[in-house]
Amino acid sequence: MEQEQRSIPKHIKRTNIKHKQSDDMSVMEHIGELRKRVIYVLILFLVSMVLGFFLADNVVQYLQKQPVAAQIPWVVIGLTDAFKVFFLFSIVVGLVITFPFALYQIWAFVSPGLTEKERKITLAYIPGAAVLFVAGLAFGYYWLFPFVIQFMTGIASRLGAEEMYGMIHYFQFMFTLVVPFGFIFQMPLLVLFLTRLGVVSPLLLKRMRKYAYFALFVIAALITPPELLSHLLVTVPLIILYEISVWLSQLTYRRMAAKRINQE
Repeated sequence: MEQEQRSIPKHIKRTNIKHKQSDDMSVMEHIGELRKRVIYVLILFLVSMVLGFFLADNVVQYLQKQPVAAQIPWVVIGLTDAFKVFFLFSIVVGLVITFPFALYQIWAFVSPGLTEKERKITLAYIPGAAVLFVAGLAFGYYWLFPFVIQFMTGIASRLGAEEMYGMIHYFQFMFTLVVPFGFIFQMPLLVLFLTRLGVVSPLLLKRMRKYAYFALFVIAALITPPELLSHLLVTVPLIILYEISVWLSQLTYRRMAAKRINQE
């Protein structure tokens, strides 16, 4: 072994060292690029939070006038509760504004390794993801949240308890219930994207249907109160979302197959 190492010319050794150094620099450059884009996202998130903090007053007044909250007596229990409400709104506004920008930064980070066609395809998903995120929030607030509040207040009235809800507890509960739907509604777009990459296929999605239904059933049980109507109000739309995902996957798969045939 020592003789073999000695027999290697010095210029080849130097070349190997240079290649190793260039690979290390490449990795460090990637890490630096990722760090830069994460900083961009964090900066926008913080700026959006500041904006949300100043908009919180008008938004809270708007939500207080909605039918679901019109009959609720608002109280502030702790000294910092009002500030916490403003802070919660600033976080949600930061998420809504930063979400599409974060997706763009992810795309910008991976795009150098994609072809021109792949760049255009992946970039086209970002506006759809933003729309679905807002649609998920709207579904959670305008469709599910009123039924859950009605169920909870109904239990209180059966117990003969006087309703008096802390403002911070109300909005914490609302955001915990509503915000996850912004991410759940990404399911059709995610399945479409994975189909284009060849990771999933319509046949695989159909074979996994019963397992997917069970997983969606569990998710619905985790984010809704133990009441049948609320559970169905969440489970049925999630199943519809899955079936839309299967349909989009099948449509995309057929188009991809047709293009391959035409190219041949």
